[in-house]
Amino acid sequence: MDAFFYIILGVGLLSTIICVAAGIMKKAPNDITILSVAAVELALLIYLLGSIVRVIAGEQIAGEAWEFWGYLATALLLPVAAVYWSILERTRWSNFVLAAVGVTALVMAARMNQIWY
Repeated sequence: MDAFFYIILGVGLLSTIICVAAGIMKKAPNDITILSVAAVELALLIYLLGSIVRVIAGEQIAGEAWEFWGYLATALLLPVAAVYWSILERTRWSNFVLAAVGVTALVMAARMNQIWY
């Protein structure tokens, strides 16, 4: 596992905890929950930039490149979709949708590491 994975691990788990806690407390999505998901998106964008730099520098992806980039593109779309959902549906349940982003990004980052190495 590389540093990108550990960044997403920390940010993703923290975001999930924040969003689940807000959902349990029956709060509607707010700045804190939405910004925590934005932090996951930022971590994924850093992963994207780092991956591009690594490929340009000559590092090879051990697995299928299309699969790696597909996982990364999908992971980048999830936070955007969840925030859009939370803006449209301002109920406590949207916080659980936001919470799923952190865990999903973590699982996808683990799979991307498997493909890369």
